[in-house]
Amino acid sequence: MSASERIPARSVTPDDSAGPVDPVGPAAAGLLLAEGELTVRGRIREASNAALYCTVTHEGREAACVYKPVVGERPLWDFPDGTLAGREVAAYLVSEATGWGLVPPTVLRDGPHGEGMCQLWIETAPDAELLALVDREEPGPGWKAIGFAEVGEGRTALLVHADDERLRRLAVLDAVINNADRKGGHLLPTRDGRLHGIDHGVTFNAEDKLRTLLWGWAGEPLTEEAREVLETLGKALAEDGPLAAALAPHITPAEIDATRARVASLLATGTHPEPGGDWPAIPWPPV
Repeated sequence: MSASERIPARSVTPDDSAGPVDPVGPAAAGLLLAEGELTVRGRIREASNAALYCTVTHEGREAACVYKPVVGERPLWDFPDGTLAGREVAAYLVSEATGWGLVPPTVLRDGPHGEGMCQLWIETAPDAELLALVDREEPGPGWKAIGFAEVGEGRTALLVHADDERLRRLAVLDAVINNADRKGGHLLPTRDGRLHGIDHGVTFNAEDKLRTLLWGWAGEPLTEEAREVLETLGKALAEDGPLAAALAPHITPAEIDATRARVASLLATGTHPEPGGDWPAIPWPPV
């Protein structure tokens, strides 16, 4: 292995592409995803649950999207309530409430295979470097250490992520939604400099299940921006708050209470969370 090995942000591809589609901004995406006609073009091969690559068209607009029907979800013993699709929508709602726009526009709707999650497809920047394996004991400038990983033949390398403000915001969002599966393949940087996180089906559990690659800031003070965002979330998650009402159709009351408690805990400690001992801290495989 070379001194530094870049880990790709996403390796999944649709079986069959419909070709170029019109770009669509976030403001118009919700209506397009909710009201447009879905046409299945292929499947995303590496997804653990049914994930279909589609185009959606409405009143002259067209965009690519991902459709995950509820009927294609595998039961999870530790996430017995609700659906993966509902939690994906809930993650989008919380992301929007932060103002950071980290989750692509996502809706719950009927489709060719019944009710499911529909999310705007994000084209990634192939040369973006967010994760890497390095042959050293400490991360270099601009990188944060995650931990050591076996790379074959009894050798280990240090897994690192970029010291990137976009990733730091996503780490805060993951702590709020209790993301149990933040892998490298779920990080989608774009050519315009934005970063999106996807695949939020295992989130919002009432028990602490945070499992992520973004541990580089563990124990460090939250930024002032993050504290302000958490204050706003806390108010929106109050029992009579708009975010609590928006989440109610998608996750359980206990999960909403737990989300409220996580926001309060982050504000009380003023720091990024640290790995606990009751749950694997890093997802495997990491991508």
